[in-house]
Amino acid sequence: MKRIDRSDKVRNNFHQAKWDEPIIFELSQKGERGIQVPRAEEDIVTQVGDGFSAIPATMRRATGPLLPEISQPRVLRHYMRLSQETLGADVNIEIGQGTCTVKYSPKVNDALSRLPGMAALHPLQAEETVQGILEIIHKTDCFMREISGLDRFTFQPGSGSHAILTMASVVAKYFEEKGESEQRNEIITTIYSHPSDSAAPAVKGYKIIHIQPDENGYPDFEAFKEAVSEKTAAFFVANPEDTGVYNSRVVEFTELVHKHGGLCGYDQANANGLLGVTRAKDTGFDMCFFNLHKTFSTPHGCGGPACGATGVTTELEKYLPGPLVDQVGETFTLNHSNTFDPKSVGKVRSFLGVAPVILKAYSWIMSMGAEGLYEVAKVAVLNNNYLFRKLMDIECVDAPYTPGKQRVEQVRYTLEKMTKDTGITTGDVQRRMMDFGMHYWSSHHPYHIAEPMTLEPTETASKEDLDEYIATLTQVFKEAYENPAIIKSAPNNSVCHMVDGSGVDDPEQWCITWRSYLKKTTPNQ
Repeated sequence: MKRIDRSDKVRNNFHQAKWDEPIIFELSQKGERGIQVPRAEEDIVTQVGDGFSAIPATMRRATGPLLPEISQPRVLRHYMRLSQETLGADVNIEIGQGTCTVKYSPKVNDALSRLPGMAALHPLQAEETVQGILEIIHKTDCFMREISGLDRFTFQPGSGSHAILTMASVVAKYFEEKGESEQRNEIITTIYSHPSDSAAPAVKGYKIIHIQPDENGYPDFEAFKEAVSEKTAAFFVANPEDTGVYNSRVVEFTELVHKHGGLCGYDQANANGLLGVTRAKDTGFDMCFFNLHKTFSTPHGCGGPACGATGVTTELEKYLPGPLVDQVGETFTLNHSNTFDPKSVGKVRSFLGVAPVILKAYSWIMSMGAEGLYEVAKVAVLNNNYLFRKLMDIECVDAPYTPGKQRVEQVRYTLEKMTKDTGITTGDVQRRMMDFGMHYWSSHHPYHIAEPMTLEPTETASKEDLDEYIATLTQVFKEAYENPAIIKSAPNNSVCHMVDGSGVDDPEQWCITWRSYLKKTTPNQ
């Protein structure tokens, strides 16, 4: 048998499984069952009722829920086929999901979250029956305090964007109590911070002021000085920004905001390159948030389950959503003072957040220890700058700002030269990378850097992984100049072919649920 030649790092023979698989509602057959749920025994009905009559008539469904009816073997085949059509950290090199800090999530942590005692938890259980998870939530809070320098954390927010909304809600309550709500109606951010730093406070009614970069990619301090005023409620910023450029003058920014009476919130959605290096409190921030599903290695989950951990100084603690977890002697208890105090934000979500996600983050932090967290930062920065140097040797790749200096945990590159030379865009490259089983991300919209490519390798990637990703990108760039047709027709070996994005901006074509799809596609529905 001839041995396969592995000298070329590019997986030219990659081919992903592709099934012509309907969605599960289309597979439904009336009357088909995967399991027959037994009826309640007569003695149970006698004691507790039928479980239906006690529901007020106004809360009862007029019709049963529209659920698919399908047998167990067909359910299994359906989801196994979908799993074969999925790219993710378990099956491919996840360097290309820039700004999302996709890293390896230890399987032992998944096993912990599935333990019967954990999986069976209910948020309305009595405190004495859930001491274990309350202790974990409290200890994770303490870890976040040490990592950030701040004084108290909540895990209620369901994502990073939700955590930013929570920070904006704290800002609103703070100035409401001071009687300055009408005056403080502006929040300042930067164009290379995450877009949610604009969107979330805008939801709270704030006017958003965007600071442009100076010639070196740092937030323009002169423009910032012009923007800060007695109208400033807060400054929300990511640092490093999505370019990977770290603003070493950030203390000057926070001091200026404080001088004018405003607050400062640190977007640390992905703090991968900063663990053990710098802290939010030490750089003048009153608030920050971490994404547990990014920096702290819980699965990213494509939108959920997620957790944005929002932390504040002691001065702002009373505004946090409740309940918070306190330790009283050896007992852990729910402190509801913030839940019902009209001066606090009350709640931003039911209960305490996603307990399995908090458990996974706790387990990861415990396994790493303080020295391990610092090692994460060092290796993440090392990996990113190795990738940076190698890609900058490719003629058609460039990276705006700070020439000659390293970046932190990611880089936003530009492929503008390649596009001008060949007509191949960053979107074309994105689709072609799927032919090698790899993900690739361009940028948030709108593009502030022409033909952007945003890569973040994290500490997970080995040198071999980095070299394979670099070799694959290099081949695609070579194809752009020598065989652009193969890129324009991509993906050729993946699940999907060219995506029809014509309806992306048309709400009339959006179908969020199967029911809405039926209403829009079936007459008289």
